[in-house]
Amino acid sequence: MGDTRGEKTHTCGTICLKYLLFLFNILFWLAGGAVLAVGVWTLVEKSDYISLLNSSFYSASAYILIAAGLIVIVTGIIGCCATLKEMKSLLIVYLVLLLCIFLMEIIAGVLAYVTYQECFPFCYQLDEELRQNLKVTMQQKYQQEGEESITQAVDRLQQEFKCCGSQNSSDWSDSVWIQREDNVRFVPDSCCKTPSELCGRRDHPSNIYKVEGGCIMKLEEFILSQLYILGAVAIGIAFLQLVGMMFTCCLYQNLRDDPY
Repeated sequence: MGDTRGEKTHTCGTICLKYLLFLFNILFWLAGGAVLAVGVWTLVEKSDYISLLNSSFYSASAYILIAAGLIVIVTGIIGCCATLKEMKSLLIVYLVLLLCIFLMEIIAGVLAYVTYQECFPFCYQLDEELRQNLKVTMQQKYQQEGEESITQAVDRLQQEFKCCGSQNSSDWSDSVWIQREDNVRFVPDSCCKTPSELCGRRDHPSNIYKVEGGCIMKLEEFILSQLYILGAVAIGIAFLQLVGMMFTCCLYQNLRDDPY
């Protein structure tokens, strides 16, 4: 009887399921690491824009990615342990975690898609308050004492997105810094296509960026494209998890039929 039980426990089907599920968990773990890395990168590299928008939306998105990455990594580790050790109770925990992550990803993906669709007909317009915040921030805080981080963020924004001003370059005419008596510039030097000292004295289209819609439009397009990609990836990974849940259920069934 002992030999028969051993043969049943290690049938070809069970072994294949174990290795398929183990391979899935490795990929799942790597995906979690990638999501975590993107979240950290977003928070570190793009944190300048958070202060410009005066909104928690961007930082919240980054923290959600980091949390999701950590949860996926932990879930992947649990899945590997449950698969290799053939622990039925741990397989149930793993299956429940997969199901919870699956539901969260579906919800997040649908919400991201709905938000993108609602914004699209209005030319990628975000909340008007965000637009006004960016304009006021650029006009009131640029090159002001104690606002060095804002100044660097504005310069980086204008250079990275090749734009000038919140909605257009004329926004700078109301800037506290531009209106100073000792300032000979019309726009910051970061508005120039080829930045150099005092290049902002000439605001001709051949010298500075004259983008219709200004930096707010560029920033909106960037954030909404990231939101759209995030939603599509979340839904794609969620359906991939269905395969993992199917493998888990099959392996659990085989182990339950062959108790030891």
